Amino acid sequence: MKHVYNFNAGPAALPREVLQKAKEELLDFEDTGMSIMEHSHRGKHYEAVHEQAKNLLKELLSIPDEYEILFLQGGASLQFAMIPMNFMKQNQKPGYILTGSWSEKALKEAKKIGEAEEIVSGKSSNYSSIPEIPSLFSDDYTYVHVTSNNTIFGTQWASFDHLEHPFLIADMSSDILSKRFPVEKFGMIYAGAQKNLGPAGVTVVIMRKEVADKANKELPTILSYETHMKNRSLYNTPPTFSIYLLKLVLEWAKELGGLEELERRNKEKAKLIYDAIDESGGFYTGHAEKDSRSLMNITFTLQNEELTKQFLKEAQEQGFSGLAGHRSVGGCRASAYNAVPLEACQALKKFMIEFQEKQGN
Repeated sequence: MKHVYNFNAGPAALPREVLQKAKEELLDFEDTGMSIMEHSHRGKHYEAVHEQAKNLLKELLSIPDEYEILFLQGGASLQFAMIPMNFMKQNQKPGYILTGSWSEKALKEAKKIGEAEEIVSGKSSNYSSIPEIPSLFSDDYTYVHVTSNNTIFGTQWASFDHLEHPFLIADMSSDILSKRFPVEKFGMIYAGAQKNLGPAGVTVVIMRKEVADKANKELPTILSYETHMKNRSLYNTPPTFSIYLLKLVLEWAKELGGLEELERRNKEKAKLIYDAIDESGGFYTGHAEKDSRSLMNITFTLQNEELTKQFLKEAQEQGFSGLAGHRSVGGCRASAYNAVPLEACQALKKFMIEFQEKQGN
């Protein structure tokens, strides 16, 4: 089988052990003679998978009992619309902290629903850092929305200590399960699975139960969080295979040592590539300021466009996949999510050093 170092930004690498387990069970799940994809979402076999996935997520992230875990569809993009539809209040408006393209899109969708406000933005610096947060938010905001990690620009919130509001909402699509964070600080957390949790197709929502009680009651049924909470994410047919793979990824994470071990590994992996950038004497330049660097998405440029194209061409030939930067910003991006092994990052660092030496730098 061809060996590839998968640095794609999403859909992203899945643990080899998870893919092997899924392969073994694909045709015959737990001696039932059927794939899990063929089982009814109302049947006992899928129900067990569904609940195991929720319980594992609760255990790994230390989610308090007053929170509900939902498995929805439509990715973060649907959440951009569902959030204001459910939580915008008359004579109140939500506030958005802009740290990249996805938070911009979230605000744009909110403005289609009603009045929404930009609290602060890092756009003036081309989103190279997490902007300084105002010392005091107005409690008049219906909610305050943040994006914890920014895949395109390679920045990440190092801490949420200075972020205070009664109803915080976080899009954690690209760094959930990568490090410890205080769940109880947020009224709602959401994440598309296709970076750290599993394949595309399922979106995890972690919501304080009392929040859903206060949501808009006049929505179409399928767009109401209350609907999904009351029906345990089984109001309509869920993406059963994606949730099954999510469960396998969570089992893998637990066996590995949980969140602390994942965070340790992620720091080790990211440091290898950042060291190659920082020790290159300017041959490679990181996009993100050092205090805002992402452990998940490491963005950098070379000295000119021609050199960048050559770097990416040779990297592809050497088995590195997904290193091109997002089309909106160019350059290079190495996405070192949980399932990307240490060996891949070691190999990338080695390739970066050797490529620089070949150029006579």
